[in-house]
Amino acid sequence: MDKSKIGHHISQQFNSELEEIRTLVLSMGGLVEEQIRNATQALVEGNVELGEAVISRDVKVNKAEVNIDEECTHIIARRQPAATDLRLVIAVIKTITDLERIGDQAERVARMGIRLAEVDRPKNNYHEIQNMGDHVAKMVHGALDAFARMDVESAIEVSKRDNQVDQEYDGLMRQCLTFMMEDPRKITQMLDIMWAARAIERIGDHAKNICEYVIYLVKGKDVRHITIEQIEDELSR
Repeated sequence: MDKSKIGHHISQQFNSELEEIRTLVLSMGGLVEEQIRNATQALVEGNVELGEAVISRDVKVNKAEVNIDEECTHIIARRQPAATDLRLVIAVIKTITDLERIGDQAERVARMGIRLAEVDRPKNNYHEIQNMGDHVAKMVHGALDAFARMDVESAIEVSKRDNQVDQEYDGLMRQCLTFMMEDPRKITQMLDIMWAARAIERIGDHAKNICEYVIYLVKGKDVRHITIEQIEDELSR
């Protein structure tokens, strides 16, 4: 769907309000993307100061969600939007919820990074965590780009990447369990790594959710809880 198809109303103020909430979502998304990158870097490098900065900035993510949610409430109350306009407002409300949760997961990664900075680092310097962090950061960026351009095809492609993140997560879990069995002294460290990996894997899930909202916005179809193959089949009809 072309962005120009949203916002053709007699009231120029209504047009501005719809465009403003879209802009606010993308701004919040940019903040969340930075939180993901910084949290991953803090863990991989053992950078306590950066980890603490991520934790403190989560307040900004929460505040952004509240502000955008209030704007959406005002639009619904004042304008009583229908059809595509209503789907846009609903998609925005759902998207900012997932963005806020992504921010929470990034904060968890940062907290684990601070804990792990106190112990000896592995020889691979948390290479698997770095890879997972990079992949989910790209997923979030791709999901937001699909939202900005209302691009269903891009949304589907981003959703497909979640399988790779899941595979990387499963591999890391098996590796951590092996280390724990071989050396019980590493159990605490491995558990922290597992919690961080779980948080990163959840970020991928939230990015996939945002892609589903894009499909809902553009096509008017609720594609939650079905496979990518089923989504593609549903949209091809």
